[in-house]
Amino acid sequence: MNIKVIAILFTLIAAFSINCFAQATTEDSVKAVVTGLFSAMKSSDGQGVMKAFSDSAILQTIGNSKTGQTVIRTQNVKDFAAFVNTTVNGDADERISFETIKIDADLAIVWTPYQFYYKNQFSHCGVNSFHLIRINGEWKIHFLIDTRRKTPCNL
Repeated sequence: MNIKVIAILFTLIAAFSINCFAQATTEDSVKAVVTGLFSAMKSSDGQGVMKAFSDSAILQTIGNSKTGQTVIRTQNVKDFAAFVNTTVNGDADERISFETIKIDADLAIVWTPYQFYYKNQFSHCGVNSFHLIRINGEWKIHFLIDTRRKTPCNL
């Protein structure tokens, strides 16, 4: 191999490595926001909950009415944070796993199956679907919708 081919290969490998590192770093910063939200919930920190969200964030839950119809419930972020402030430290424990993270420029989506425990008792499970936006270099949750069910929890 001549020196020119080696130089081109080295440049391509370096560019690929830098891109992979940048993607991993960005994914880590997105994960940190989501993880921070659930840490704030568990530690009864309403202010920490508010910090995770954008100013115009939307929180929704997909569920079923008593007649079995699909319903979507919307909750105000401030009301959610106020509820978190009323909980006892450790009572609201949402255990997630990161299944999918996709990022394009200042938009990220995150899919996290979860199980929620309240006062150390299983409450419900489902999936969270987050849409995050990067505002002034900082990721914020802009939209969160989840499913909730008692069973089955095949997560």
